[in-house]
Formats: sequence, C-alpha cells, structure tokens
Amino acid sequence: MIVREIFAKSVLSKSQIYDYAINPYVGCSHSCRYCYAAFMRRFTGHKEKWGEFVDIKINVPELLAREIKRKRMGRVWVSGVCDPYQAAEKRYKLTGRCLEILLENQWPVTIQTKSSLVLRDIKILEKSKNIEVGFSITTADERMRKIFEPGAPPIKERINALKVLHSKGIKTFAMIAPILPGAEGLVEELADKVDHILIDRLNYFYATRIYMENKMEWAKEEPFFIQESNELRRKFEERGIAVRVLF
Repeated sequence: MIVREIFAKSVLSKSQIYDYAINPYVGCSHSCRYCYAAFMRRFTGHKEKWGEFVDIKINVPELLAREIKRKRMGRVWVSGVCDPYQAAEKRYKLTGRCLEILLENQWPVTIQTKSSLVLRDIKILEKSKNIEVGFSITTADERMRKIFEPGAPPIKERINALKVLHSKGIKTFAMIAPILPGAEGLVEELADKVDHILIDRLNYFYATRIYMENKMEWAKEEPFFIQESNELRRKFEERGIAVRVLF
C-alpha cells in the first residue's frame, strides 16, 4: 500500500445523493473489486491500481471548520469515493475529527463504511439525534467476501458493529450493494440490527475480470439481480424493515 500525505483545497463537495460529501482520503485499502470509485484514478493521476494507494488529506478538519461557517447547512455523506474508516483512519483520525466539527455545529450526517473502526467514535455519534450509520454488506458468505472484498473486514465484524450501534439508539442501515451470492443469508443476520435496507446490483465495468476468472456466470444475468432483489425485499419487509432497491 502506497500512502502519501497531501493537502486538500476544499472538503465539503456537492453530492448527487446527499447535500454534501466528505472524503478525508483518496483511494481505499479495502480493494473491493467492484468499486465504482475506481474512476477517481482518471482525475488523480495515480498509476497504481485501485486498492494499492491511499492519499491522506491531512488538512481536512481545518478546512471543514472554515467551510462549515460559510455554507448552508445540509446533510453530509461521510463517504462517497472512499471508506472513511479504512485502515489509515486508525492513525490519522481525520473522520473522527470531522464528525466532531459537524456534530458540534448540529449538521445532519450519514456515515457509510465497511469497518468496525466506526465504533471508536461511538461517544461522538451518541451526541446527535440526526445521524445514521450504514454498513455496506454484500453477502453472508465469507468465501464471496474474500473474492470481491479482499481487504475489507469480515462480514461478522460488520454485523456485530451494526448490532452495537443499533443497541445504542443510533439509526443504522445496511447497503447490500452489490448483491452477491449468499446475500439471502443477511435477512436473518440483519433483521434486528438495522432501520432500513438499500439494495443495488453489481458494477459490471470494474468487476468483469473477477467474475470471469471465477466462472461466475450469474453475474452476467439480469434476472439474477431482479430475482434476488425481489426476494430480499419481500423477506425484509416481512420483518417490518423498509427496503429501497436502487436499480
């Protein structure tokens, strides 16, 4: 992993999903084979493969403290094109410091991660009534996880983190995106740990080589995703959990 410290020019960027997004890092050590954020290499000039580099925006908290005074309040997505709690966060604590600034100013926040490191900041999260934490979980099958998300934390670790957050009264959700074989096992695992579910399909462009190498013919079939999303929706809704399908 190639790690560089850089200085950012701004931190609160416009988002098509929420009002703003914050990405304290460029790149991600999780190395998820389907990651849509791999397109960032076109703009950053990195020659390394996606998952082999992380740039640390070491001045992000200072920028945020200034920008938050000038911009209109809106919901901030702490994520977008990196995992805000990837391995580098353990040392640099940029996400944690940004959260403190956002919540001190009473801005609404949505965190999306695959890492239980978010539990380190649970005392900060408990102070806000307008925050939610989501975990991306694509399958209940660890074998599939290792193929598609080689650098990401184990599934059980993510589910246990959701359980802890939910038990503290923090709003939680799971994003089953993309749907991978074994996703059906998540219904039972997540039933009492989330407030809602998001579902999406596989990103063909970046995952093509992986499913071809592993002879995963299902990944080429539209009916697989339609059938699986319908079944997941039905089973979650039977348990009273709202589901939104994104395709």
